[in-house]
This record gives sequence, C-alpha cells and structure tokens, in this order.
Amino acid sequence: MSDVETPPFKDMINGALESAMPPVHRMGVQAVDVRPGFAATSVPVESNGNHFGAMYAGVLFTVAEILGGAIAIASFDNSAFYPLVKDLHIFFRKAAKTDVRAEATLSQEEITRIAAEAAAKGKADFTLRAVVTDADGVVVAETEGLYQLRAHGR
Repeated sequence: MSDVETPPFKDMINGALESAMPPVHRMGVQAVDVRPGFAATSVPVESNGNHFGAMYAGVLFTVAEILGGAIAIASFDNSAFYPLVKDLHIFFRKAAKTDVRAEATLSQEEITRIAAEAAAKGKADFTLRAVVTDADGVVVAETEGLYQLRAHGR
C-alpha cells in the first residue's frame, strides 16, 4: 500500500465543470465519486424538468456523458492525454421524477490496454457503459459511449 494520497478527482471534476462547462454546472451536475476505474455523478431534478414533470432528456444524457471524462481523468496521465467523446447512445427506460445518479466502471485490464495503445499510437478508443438510476435505485436510462484517450498535440 502506498503512502501517497489519491488526488481529489471529485474536486478536480467539479472545478472543471464550473470553469470549462458552465451549462453543465448550471444544471447542477456534480461528480460524487471519482477514482481510477470508477466514476459517479448526480444531478437534481429541481430546475431540470420538462413539460410533463420528469427530468429533461438532455440532462439525463449529460449526467451520463461526462462520466467518460471523469473516469479518464482519474485513470490516465492527464499531463500526456485528454479524453473526448466520439459517440454516445442513450436508452431511456423510465421517467425520472427524482434526483438521479449515473455510474460507470472500467476494468484495470481495460485501463492498461487503453494506456498502452494511447502511448504507442497517440490515441485509443474505449467503450463505456453507464447506468442512470433515480433516488429509489430504479434504472431510468443506460448509455453506451465510444470515447477516445488522445495524446496532447494530436
């Protein structure tokens, strides 16, 4: 076990949302748990509703989409690489009428593969699946995103 403390990834992500993505920050999207191989975000239903009293679809998309960046920041060398989203599909399962939480994971094996490929080729694609649940744990949406880890200067 290392004596080196894990960087405060949650705080880094929330700071980035505020400064680099103001519309996402205004929605109230927050990173709630971010560490290598795992990211969770949340967003309140308040001020994010639609015309029939459920959470707006674009908010559900956003709370899940940012997981790709959050998990990449916690899992890879940010001085060498940055993440981007290439494609994302969302599958709406049920209307969200409460605050929601989105979660995604990457295995250590996949993290190792992505890092090696990005180091060798300057970029590496990876797929990230996320689940969005309401306050009762009911799945309200699922996403499958194609992300890329890309070397700076590419």
